Amino acid sequence: MKKALITGITGQDGAYLAKLLLSKGYEVYGLVRRIVNRSFSNLTYLGVEKNIEYVDGDLTDEASLTHVVRTIKPDEVYHLAAQSFVGTSWDQPIVTSEINAMGTLKLLNAVKNHCPAAKFYHAATSEMFGNSNIDGLQTEDTPFHPRSPYAISKLFAYWMTVNFKESFSMFCVNGILFNHESPIRGLEFVSRKISDGVARIKLGLAKEIKLGNLDSKRDWGFAGDYVEAMWLMMQEPEADNYIISTGQTHSIRDFLDIAFERVGINNWSSYVQIDPRFKRPAELFTLQGKSDKAQAKLNWKPQVNFTQLVQMMVDADLERLKK
Repeated sequence: MKKALITGITGQDGAYLAKLLLSKGYEVYGLVRRIVNRSFSNLTYLGVEKNIEYVDGDLTDEASLTHVVRTIKPDEVYHLAAQSFVGTSWDQPIVTSEINAMGTLKLLNAVKNHCPAAKFYHAATSEMFGNSNIDGLQTEDTPFHPRSPYAISKLFAYWMTVNFKESFSMFCVNGILFNHESPIRGLEFVSRKISDGVARIKLGLAKEIKLGNLDSKRDWGFAGDYVEAMWLMMQEPEADNYIISTGQTHSIRDFLDIAFERVGINNWSSYVQIDPRFKRPAELFTLQGKSDKAQAKLNWKPQVNFTQLVQMMVDADLERLKK
């Protein structure tokens, strides 16, 4: 039985990945911080909370990471943990860098020194591209131009992952994932803010949603599809970096159109308020990824389209709030 260690297991991707690996017969270990009011709600939502072995550790504490890796000796390490909210990274750039950049380096060191045969996956991000190639699709060869402390910290982690592969002959891959959402996306993210807000408006629990730039365009996919791509990367004979995306972009206005239509509201303008607090200091206009390499080499392609994704999220939030 293969053993997998997942950092960030309580997050959206960690929960979906744990469910996938358990279905494939893995023994799954989840790294969790020793904090008050620890939440396993995402894992509970997917019905896998009780099937995981939880281990204490912290990305800012290399000794704890060393202990975990040395004790478990995993076959595969999926490094998903991060301070992943772009807005927060502007308010807390040092904490973001400590967790995302230095935390990845500490985990790579722990694997190199105590379990070098383990395969290592790093969750990179399309945010590293910034506004590069603004009129076309981003590929694995598109130059990086990060536009936030979050993106800069992830770019450090990306190159560290590449360098450990090249310097120490480790199996290290970067998944450059474009925006991916689900019913368990964090409420601080715009997609879930919309789906939850629309559900609340429909049920009479709220009167408006406050948003930033409605014209921003993103390449949105379903998290359940994207974690399958993570696993496929780790089954390849040679480590490589892959873009995971749908290849299609939609604006926040498009998201609002489908979400409000799902609850029977056709004109949403009176329910949406523009709040300057939610606009980025350095705006990122369009992200659109070309995942041809993943489709050709991994035989992967997204199964859930944009409309299905938005409707799924709105339906789930309606069901939650009704309960």
